[in-house]
Amino acid sequence: MASWNSFPLQVSYEFLGWFAFISWSISFYPQVILNFRRKSVVGLNFDFVLLNLTKHTSYLIYNASLYFSSAIQKQYFETYGYGEMIPVAANDVAFSIHAVLLTAITLLQIAIYERGSQKVSKISIGIVSVAWFTAAVCFFVALPNHSWLWLLSIFNSIQVLMTIIKYIPQVIMNFLRKCTDGFSIGNILLDFSGGIANYGQMVVQSIDQNSWVNFYGNIGKVLLSLVSVFFDIIFIIQHFILYRGKKSSKLITTTEHEDQIREHLVRPSDQSPPENV
Repeated sequence: MASWNSFPLQVSYEFLGWFAFISWSISFYPQVILNFRRKSVVGLNFDFVLLNLTKHTSYLIYNASLYFSSAIQKQYFETYGYGEMIPVAANDVAFSIHAVLLTAITLLQIAIYERGSQKVSKISIGIVSVAWFTAAVCFFVALPNHSWLWLLSIFNSIQVLMTIIKYIPQVIMNFLRKCTDGFSIGNILLDFSGGIANYGQMVVQSIDQNSWVNFYGNIGKVLLSLVSVFFDIIFIIQHFILYRGKKSSKLITTTEHEDQIREHLVRPSDQSPPENV
């Protein structure tokens, strides 16, 4: 296994890695806190959360397996060369564990807080079902020959796919509501910072090793950063430019009792209720 050639670059690598871990880890809390304060998850897209849980679970399996398993590390070196470094750091594993836990907590909030008419779409349920069914089939395919690195590439592909599509429902929801009310921008700003630091960490490693193998050896980590930053920029534009200070023009979730109260308030006092037709 290769070692570091430059101590300053090694320190920079560690700093960027843990900065990404802190930014990405803290990024989960603004949404959780916002949900808790409002006792409502209206404005948070449920498909986003479900797809996010599948993404982080797949990423945890990939990171933890490649970081802790000597057998899988051996297969990695046989594939990419013994002169290369394992492209997964301790901060990657720590982040994945934390991400799975916090996303699960957000799902719990969806189950217990006011959600109105919002629900998980059948499309997202179908995507998640296909993803885990594919992973199960690939496990049994890899089992006879112990092709664990190949199996991890499947989990990495799943997390990349989920990273690409998980933001789309929230972007569309913000567009249709013409506001970002209920969706925490603090989450996005921290996610953006973490994505930049995560990509910078890989650049530092490549400069030190004078090799770009870690980019295509862990393409999932590269796409995780780039895709996250791309969608974060979209959310930032929506929140600060397109829909700045705007509330939803249409209340997505209103109970029948609240509808009756509103109807009574807007009806002139001397006007009798319309007859049913």
